[in-house]
Amino acid sequence: MTATKTSRVTRDELTLLAAFLIALTATLGALFIGEVLGQMPCVLCWYQRIAMFPLTVILAVALWRSDVAARAYALPLVIVGLALAVWHSGLYMGLIPETITPCTQTGPSCSDKAQMTILGLPIPYLSVAAFSLIGLCLLNVKGSRP
Repeated sequence: MTATKTSRVTRDELTLLAAFLIALTATLGALFIGEVLGQMPCVLCWYQRIAMFPLTVILAVALWRSDVAARAYALPLVIVGLALAVWHSGLYMGLIPETITPCTQTGPSCSDKAQMTILGLPIPYLSVAAFSLIGLCLLNVKGSRP
């Protein structure tokens, strides 16, 4: 008789999968906006992409290796990206004066609100949601490294 090894997906792996799928969706969405729709990202969007794109790779590798310790090196990117997204949302809402806007007059601007929406939802708010959800997923990973 041979014993068969049953493979069970743990709660931590499902949580990592959710974080990865959110990061992948955000990354593909940003690439779609830039490459397919041809919308040039503003400075703050670029910085948020710098935080989001590596998260996709980090979370994919963590998921592949069942490495729940991934939160130790993914959370700093989430925190930086979330801070930038909150700042960007503040600019979008008008809570932060436009005199300190990092966007230039000649380049893409945060003030063009018609181009800053996807399905009626402002891109800065979607970014806040993505980074927040990824952060919550990572904070809910409880296991230890195998």
